[in-house]
Amino acid sequence: MTRQPFIPMAFDIPERLATPRLQLRPLTIHDLDADYDAVMSSIEHLRETMPFGPSHDWPNSALSRDQNLIDLGWHQKEFQNRTSFAYTVTAPDDSQCLGCLYIYPSGKKDHDAEILMWVRSSEAGTGLDDHLFTAVQEWIRDQWPFTAPAYPGRTLSWQEWDRLPPCAE
Repeated sequence: MTRQPFIPMAFDIPERLATPRLQLRPLTIHDLDADYDAVMSSIEHLRETMPFGPSHDWPNSALSRDQNLIDLGWHQKEFQNRTSFAYTVTAPDDSQCLGCLYIYPSGKKDHDAEILMWVRSSEAGTGLDDHLFTAVQEWIRDQWPFTAPAYPGRTLSWQEWDRLPPCAE
């Protein structure tokens, strides 16, 4: 069975989302300093909020700048290859990294995308996470070709997500 491509080649990938509180733009290696600061200053917060699920061990204090650079390069290349899409979440003036958004192909039946996001700990309690989630849901609905995106850890629990059947190969 041939699997459909994640994103049709004719589809123009959205480059930006802007709201009064934030903007999203593709994550690149040039975001190293801002991204590394956001991650390393938010380790405890990210471990508590589990943006990638309870079994994921990212981030941890052993993450080096070099390893983060490799991760950013990987995300940038996947974006270029249209296999997944990572966006940095920044202040409207691009002065600070506030978090990240990831759009992955879903490995679960009945979902065509898995969408994950996080905000840095300094934004906890400001409502930015809820603002980001609402803005992303609208953006995905209005600008992307997905018919059944999933937001694990948000619209369904990680336990529910883990119980979903995998896609048929």
